[in-house]
Amino acid sequence: MTEELSRFHDTVDRLERGEIRVAERGADGEWTVNAWIKEVILSGFRCGVLTDMSVGSLPFFDKDTVPVRQFSVESGVRIVPGGSSVRRGAYLAKGVIVMPPSYINIGAYVDEGTMVDSHALVGSCAQIGKRVHIAAASQIGGVLEPVGALPVIVEDDVFIGGNCGVYEGTILREGCVLGTGVVINRSTPLYDAVSGEWIRPDSLGRMIVPAGAVVVAGSRPVRKGPGAGEGVHVYCPVIVKYRDGRTSASVELEDILR
Repeated sequence: MTEELSRFHDTVDRLERGEIRVAERGADGEWTVNAWIKEVILSGFRCGVLTDMSVGSLPFFDKDTVPVRQFSVESGVRIVPGGSSVRRGAYLAKGVIVMPPSYINIGAYVDEGTMVDSHALVGSCAQIGKRVHIAAASQIGGVLEPVGALPVIVEDDVFIGGNCGVYEGTILREGCVLGTGVVINRSTPLYDAVSGEWIRPDSLGRMIVPAGAVVVAGSRPVRKGPGAGEGVHVYCPVIVKYRDGRTSASVELEDILR
């Protein structure tokens, strides 16, 4: 085994144990990327050899360095039968629930009490906090390249409704609620109807959704070109309020599900 491959195996083992992670939050609340981990992950793909990973009558072919991760009862993770996959190098804390079919990619970090619902994706290196609900068919984007790019980060107690998409290094601060069908990326400004201000990417190109924001799918009128005279609107996520007791009650997961 080469030194590069040995370092890769050691790194993904440590990722799975939660000893290291691709991005970390400092005491000041800011997130930084451990770029070296992403570099090592990429080296694993480079060193890997395409191999037959078929199971029964289901054909699978992938690099031998990144097989499906193995769990046991002692892992404390509920993976409900029905076709979910967790790739090697992903960390799932005790109490995480994965409903079928879902996919969690290499380098992802999923903290305690989080539910990944049916047809949901947690992309490569995405960082998911405690007690997060990722509802059915939602997509949390991944990132391996460029190496220094910040992955999508979802902080504690966030609720992501069905058919949502969170991409391009977006940060969802604690307690955010995304209504059904909301898409957040750095290309589309977010309107705060409470303050009357537009939220755009920061100096690092990250879209940051404020703590406790309740976001729904909205639209804004086209003001230039032929579309302006035709009443055409384009998509725009809108903060309609900030989380309160009533909102928390409506999105709280029943303890019995855990």
